[in-house]
Amino acid sequence: MSVKTSSGRTREENRKSLRRGQFGDTLVNRAGTVSKQASVLLKNNGRAPNIQQIVKHLLRLLGEDPDRSGLRETPERVAEALTFFTKGYQQDIDQLLNGALFPMEYDEMVIVRDIDFFSLCEHHLLPFFGKCHVGYIPNKRVVGLSKIPRVVDVFSRRLQVQERLTVQIAETLQTKLKPHGVGVVMEAQHLCMMMRGVEKQNTLAVTSEMLGVFRNQQQTRDEFLRLIRSGRSEVR
Repeated sequence: MSVKTSSGRTREENRKSLRRGQFGDTLVNRAGTVSKQASVLLKNNGRAPNIQQIVKHLLRLLGEDPDRSGLRETPERVAEALTFFTKGYQQDIDQLLNGALFPMEYDEMVIVRDIDFFSLCEHHLLPFFGKCHVGYIPNKRVVGLSKIPRVVDVFSRRLQVQERLTVQIAETLQTKLKPHGVGVVMEAQHLCMMMRGVEKQNTLAVTSEMLGVFRNQQQTRDEFLRLIRSGRSEVR
């Protein structure tokens, strides 16, 4: 029996919606491969050909003079910054993980916690940033530890919502590693809530995605949540 959420959709329908994005098909599929639509948008080394002209026009609409000394180089800087902030569209998960999966008889939990991440909210193009905690229980193979933060970076360097970002990281690791389960928790501050709107500077958004034994076994889930919180007062 499918359990429906408050939106009237099943949990799986909600998960599919997160993977697609709220406004049609995402530019990147679940495996992290760039779609044809994204390839067109990201030509010229990831920069849309007219992005500098758009920024210059935007400055005029805001009442500024884009030709004054302080703003003369701004369109180029903004174009380079946006290209960097969204470079995840051009990265391929399979290439990223290639050669970094190792056979190993280890079946205890592996956790990489307090991974710094930065992303852009797709609603206002304002940053959100914070910490990501990832855990998995291997199934006869492990991944190089440095690859986990890289997976986080691939999906955070896109236009995102935190909920979808959390799901994409977890499902990618579950698909590529085929472990007994994956758990991902993300904690973030959103400038779209701090600088505008409700203007709450101390609000923290927390999202999680639990797959496999992390979802089915409360003991495993509780252990993961306990370990990502342990000793944090000493660390921070």
